[in-house]
Amino acid sequence: MSEAEVERESMEYDVVIVGAGPAGLSAAIRLKQLAEEAGSEISVAVLEKGAEVGAHILSGAVIDPKGLDELFPKWQEMDTPLKTPVKKDKFLFLGPAGSIRFPNFLFPPLMSNHGMYIASLGNICRWLNDQAEAMGVEVYPSIAVADVVLNDDGSVKGVVTGDLGVARDGSQKGGYTPGMELHGKYTLIGEGVRGSVAKKLIEKFELSKGRDPQKFGIGLKELWEIDPAKHDPGLVVHTMGWPLSGGTGGGSFMYHFEENLVSVGFVVHLNYTNPNISPFDELQRHKHHPALSHYLEGGKRISYGARAITEGGLQSIPKLAFPGGALIGCSAGFVNVPRIKGTHNAMKTGMLAAESAFEAIANGRAHDGLESYEPAVNASWVHKDLFRVRNVKPLWSKFGNILGLALGGLDMWTNYLLGFSFFGTRHHSKPDHATLKRKVDAKPIDYPKPDGKLSFDKLSSVFLSNTNHEEDQPVHLVLKDASVPIEHNLPTFDEPAQRYCPAGVYEIVRDDDGGNPKFVINAQNCVHCKTCDIKDPTQNINWTVPEGGGGPVYPNM
Repeated sequence: MSEAEVERESMEYDVVIVGAGPAGLSAAIRLKQLAEEAGSEISVAVLEKGAEVGAHILSGAVIDPKGLDELFPKWQEMDTPLKTPVKKDKFLFLGPAGSIRFPNFLFPPLMSNHGMYIASLGNICRWLNDQAEAMGVEVYPSIAVADVVLNDDGSVKGVVTGDLGVARDGSQKGGYTPGMELHGKYTLIGEGVRGSVAKKLIEKFELSKGRDPQKFGIGLKELWEIDPAKHDPGLVVHTMGWPLSGGTGGGSFMYHFEENLVSVGFVVHLNYTNPNISPFDELQRHKHHPALSHYLEGGKRISYGARAITEGGLQSIPKLAFPGGALIGCSAGFVNVPRIKGTHNAMKTGMLAAESAFEAIANGRAHDGLESYEPAVNASWVHKDLFRVRNVKPLWSKFGNILGLALGGLDMWTNYLLGFSFFGTRHHSKPDHATLKRKVDAKPIDYPKPDGKLSFDKLSSVFLSNTNHEEDQPVHLVLKDASVPIEHNLPTFDEPAQRYCPAGVYEIVRDDDGGNPKFVINAQNCVHCKTCDIKDPTQNINWTVPEGGGGPVYPNM
């Protein structure tokens, strides 16, 4: 799958890990722990496309410490970023001007946030990176993995990093450096949601054969510094309802933590049908609701970002092992959608993959299938965590925000109390890119203009994400057919890329008289959320990695 004609340098490791997120770093740490316990050595490299570890990490985040409990049983004696325990847990249903609070007793215990912590997942990854490097893991930020390297038998030999110094027209600039091959006895893929390498491997090895299509959401998040008099450390608020219509899944979160910081986020499920929906603008108008605005008024927005979320659950998880490696964390999709949590499952699957790889290497194996990994996941609390909520997303998608969630709540209670579901296991019918209505059949949406106090435009938001790309490089958002946006998507859907992208990457530009529409890709704005790769109705946009170090740099996100 790599360009064999390019002569590249190579480095050899026991295990190569793609992605310095919670899954990848937990896998690396666990490998070193096992080697220390066995009195042996193991070489581990972690490759991260962000400019620094944590730069591309975006999550709410209320953290279930279960994974951390197993990785570092004495973590509470260590100086971790988990400083704010959850103290109050509210769930609101919003109307246009008011709200109804659901009593906590209506929700099964698995939905409780008692014992959880509010934190920056990016800072947790930075902390995990410190632990990993102290144990001898080699972590390389600003390294984008462009492809995998195969052995003659078709198994994965390792990965190849992206070339540096390639101009937009494909020519080599001064200082051109070809990417390097990193070979491992096993390669673990922890790129996060819709990773470009994971996508290739899933297709090549047919890992999703017999599984439901993966489902996704887009999560948008802002970090605010608010008036200390309004700050309530440990407060967790989740909402549903306004401004989304009953047929569009999603909701919001607001988390108070640390020194006067508040995370405000909005999730829109990407199986929405109305091509006029703009998830970014839904977040902006949502902040004007009294349930949020009275906290934010007088505060300062200090960061912004967006990221796709895996939502398919248990039914959509692909086969986890392939010849020469495995998928871990959100590369496979272990998010618990109703709990809005996945970090604990990402960490645990990284640890289980590490244990499987370590055992194989200790037995003299390499480049074969880690067949013990998936059974280990299925025997772990990860499977239990997802099994109990497996029907929530399918019921939500089929029956909407009110009836669907009521049925989902009933299903969680029966799973919790009785150990089974009256619904059996429901399935996802089609991928998210296939759900849009034609624009003539869809309701227009008139989004209010931002006021610059609570609501803002896309470009000022992208500025706060610290997003930057070297401009003279190949556009990493690749169109399979350049004619599709104007000739098909524009007349059929009013080209939804203009709206589903949360960073203003895609534009329709016209002449002064309104004619001659052109599709413009502002790749330098890309925050690497991958929504375009998921939601484009013709699957015409292929998200590939830009040069390493490009993209957002999220502080405290």
